[in-house]
Amino acid sequence: MKIIFAGTPTFAATALEALIRAGHEIVLVLTQPDRPAGRGMKMAASAVKLLAQQYELTVLQPATLKSSTLCEQIRALEADVMIVAAYGLILPEALLTTSRYGCLNIHASLLPRWRGAAPIQRAILAGDRETGITIMQMDAGLDTGMMLLKQRIPITSGDTAQTLHDKLCALGAECIVEGLVFLQDKKLNPVLQDEWLACYASKIKKSEAEIDWRLTADQINDCVRAFNPNPGAYTYLQGSLLKIWQTKVVSEGVGRPGEIMAIGHDGIVVACGTGMILLEMVQKQGGRKLKAAEFLTGRQTLQPGDYFNSCDRTDTRND
Repeated sequence: MKIIFAGTPTFAATALEALIRAGHEIVLVLTQPDRPAGRGMKMAASAVKLLAQQYELTVLQPATLKSSTLCEQIRALEADVMIVAAYGLILPEALLTTSRYGCLNIHASLLPRWRGAAPIQRAILAGDRETGITIMQMDAGLDTGMMLLKQRIPITSGDTAQTLHDKLCALGAECIVEGLVFLQDKKLNPVLQDEWLACYASKIKKSEAEIDWRLTADQINDCVRAFNPNPGAYTYLQGSLLKIWQTKVVSEGVGRPGEIMAIGHDGIVVACGTGMILLEMVQKQGGRKLKAAEFLTGRQTLQPGDYFNSCDRTDTRND
């Protein structure tokens, strides 16, 4: 098939490479403009652009898709379909009909659950037991189009946003290749989304990653997993920011939220609103990630009864 591909990060690049290897003709690649990245803030190309250059594909990087000239340029390519995956720009309605089969989106959730920008993190935060890929026919709404194909995978207790992202990368690539075969063979049966089941996966804010110790141990564990690797769950210890990268829910106990209950070679046991959590991997500001036991070396002043806090701990002691 003749395909126009629109995408930006690794999630999209994985799908693009699968389409190329499946023998499809990629007549145009759309991706976001180069952005400053890294410590030196040097201009960096997207994962999709780098892959497209490797295969010597035509690449456009418009800052907006609202140009009528661009729309006509795309229409003139007479592509069979446009594939969109984590592009980052809203497609004007006029673009949705420029290809024979319209625009298909590779979405990292089981629609209508988790429409929007951060479906992977929101699924973990909500304690969902499964997620997956939906291949959707795009319309003028936000992830509201007809569903063409779905594949499910479990969310395991050890999954972080990164590991789940990687699994969905591979699954999304498989699904779009399979979906195009079904599309050509006219074996796809479009299904309407149930609006009553729709949830909005809003973009993650850094402030959300600050741990609220009043939550249950399970909820805090989900937060740590959902914000790994970005932006990283964090709290404060003795006035300094501390990122928390790995935790485990442990046996029930009684303590005030944020109170350190035990310190040992396994890590740091902290009381939550309900239950307790073991901090296994942490990182002080400006430092490297360490096992909690390593982090404790040289911190002889830290002891049970101390607090992790995000507020005035005096208030907590007197509540």
